[in-house]
Amino acid sequence: MTIQDESTITINPCIDFAFKKLFGSEENKDLLISLINAILQLPVPIADVTIKNPYNISDYYQDKLSILDIKAQDQNGQWFNVEMQMASDLAYDKRALYYWCAILNEQLQQGDLYQKLTKTFSISILGFNLIPTSTQVHNRYCILNMDTCKDDNKHKLLELHYIELEKFKKGYSELSTALDRWLSFFIHAKELKYPALPLPVTLQSDHDIIRAMDITRRLFSREERLMYEQRLRFIRDEFSRMEAALAESAAKGREIGLTEGRKIGKTEGQATLLKRQLTKKFGPLSPASICKLDTATLEQLETWSEAILDCDSIEQLLR
Repeated sequence: MTIQDESTITINPCIDFAFKKLFGSEENKDLLISLINAILQLPVPIADVTIKNPYNISDYYQDKLSILDIKAQDQNGQWFNVEMQMASDLAYDKRALYYWCAILNEQLQQGDLYQKLTKTFSISILGFNLIPTSTQVHNRYCILNMDTCKDDNKHKLLELHYIELEKFKKGYSELSTALDRWLSFFIHAKELKYPALPLPVTLQSDHDIIRAMDITRRLFSREERLMYEQRLRFIRDEFSRMEAALAESAAKGREIGLTEGRKIGKTEGQATLLKRQLTKKFGPLSPASICKLDTATLEQLETWSEAILDCDSIEQLLR
């Protein structure tokens, strides 16, 4: 295999092997901090992190290619698990939760008190749509009281974030936040001809993006480029296998899928209509009421719609 001059190649940062080296190397941890801050938007931004499993080429010689998440801890003791996943995985939500539990477990040594546990964030950047019922690019999850949709200041150690790249449709002129710029970098870095051609103005203003673009041109040694190409071929093969499996599944279960899709659409439409009716009768809806409506079944929504004229308050109706 002939390797081109490294200055002419831009590495695709969405390939998990490249993502791990770009954001999981000690010398680039400022980029990891920038990315985490852009996603989480914490009241107090992260100032420093310690990478617990930094990129090490020897890991890949030992056949650990599948271990490509990044574990880090900030100056306040909070933990982060950051992962790039391009290939579709229908059980990814369970996997993310499992990884989160594993990191929480790592925080305690034998004899430690539970009070030592600190908040742990799971951040997943995905090349597929994990949450088809949401149009949001960035979806956040935590534990809430099912009756009030509030956290009651309990169980605050868990926060899961999913970034679905396929849902990001902004053009360069529309980029307005740090997260916008990072997502544009992930999607377009491979096609941008930087530095031969200048970057779009909205990316030029971001020092971290400029640095990331520059690093991707010289990210790997000759040997690492071979491993990158191997990983790229593996991911392409996975996509091909999944497409074939999906086509076969669709042929067998198309009618079932259509029926389920119609039901989901009808439920969402009924919830939207009921929200309008309730707002018109009772005024602005509380977050708890909206949460109940968004998580209700079609049968519940239809029952509430029939009872709306007989109720004097939204609380009475939803009970």
